[in-house]
Amino acid sequence: MTASLRHAWDNGRAWWRRDPDLIQAERTPWQVIHQHQCVTLRYYPPLAERHIDVDGIQVAVAEQPLPVPLVLVAPLAVNMRLYDLFPHRSLVRYLRARGFELYLIDWGRPGSAENHWHFDTYLSELMPEMLAAVRAHSGQQQLSLHGWSFGAMFSLAYAALSGDPDLRGLALLGAPCDYHANGPLGQHYQRLSRTLRWLQQRTGWHIHRAPRRLLRSPGWANALAFKLTAPVATAQSYLELLRNLSDREFVSTHATNAAFLDDMVAYPGGIMQDVVRYLWTDNVMAAGRMPVRGEPERLSKVRTPLLLVIGRDDVIITRDCTLPIRDRVGSDDVEVLEVPGGHMGILGGSSAPQQIWPAVADWLAAHSQLPEQVVPASNQVV
Repeated sequence: MTASLRHAWDNGRAWWRRDPDLIQAERTPWQVIHQHQCVTLRYYPPLAERHIDVDGIQVAVAEQPLPVPLVLVAPLAVNMRLYDLFPHRSLVRYLRARGFELYLIDWGRPGSAENHWHFDTYLSELMPEMLAAVRAHSGQQQLSLHGWSFGAMFSLAYAALSGDPDLRGLALLGAPCDYHANGPLGQHYQRLSRTLRWLQQRTGWHIHRAPRRLLRSPGWANALAFKLTAPVATAQSYLELLRNLSDREFVSTHATNAAFLDDMVAYPGGIMQDVVRYLWTDNVMAAGRMPVRGEPERLSKVRTPLLLVIGRDDVIITRDCTLPIRDRVGSDDVEVLEVPGGHMGILGGSSAPQQIWPAVADWLAAHSQLPEQVVPASNQVV
């Protein structure tokens, strides 16, 4: 066996076994400061370095933290690796370097014991509990939220439901709103909506009458559904892996990405009931209502400044799905930022460190200051 074939064999075996030495994700230290069942709240302490490498660019680490802590609100169904995917492409390291006192809500891996959790569980119970823990730990009442995908929806809906007056800014990436305007997926939702409405009108049955345990969406199904949104790209990635099995660095990069993509998390049955009824069928957020029973508040209650980040290539949450937020909220400070990338790419893709992270961090920094303070911009690059 040649040296090249031996390397390919060893690398392929390590990839198949998910060798921890190959996985570069989650190298940034964190502390768990609060926990509720499977849900944990992470705190990222200050970095020890004076500079960090962000895809070959040296970024100076802020000497003083910004006064308003930043909370990353993750979506359901994903693990947290994307927030800290590579040492040189780590969103948490970058935001910490920019001076943010940084927290992350990790919704964990809900099991059958959490099948009764609904959107209202997350929005009215878990989110307030986690943010109260952030405030207790940081000693600061005012907070900013950074939400991606369902995390963006959670951040927005929490602001509407809670009326929290101490939110300084909401940076929402890939935020869903009008599901029926969501490109080809939206057309499927419209057909499903017509079918389920017809069924309910004639029989009185609706999805909340189905057993929650039967609606639980397992992690492997969520991973498959995500990959099927770009089947050609998924197939090409594995072909490239085969061609480059002798290249340890390439295999390590692929394995790190796969550790995120292949390890999705289950949706509780109660969440799937709410998704089908409130989002796909009734499309309540397009009308400015909340995806919870009783619809106690509307998006018009949101007065917090908003940044809406939209991926030009996002087929999971399209531009037309997100933009109605701008017209539904009561805030007079709403900025729209259209960027390259798909749904995952706008948070942690290869172009994000240069084309997305600085703009989002600048916006958050500008909304994390007292009026007399100077905003540190992204010219911290040295």
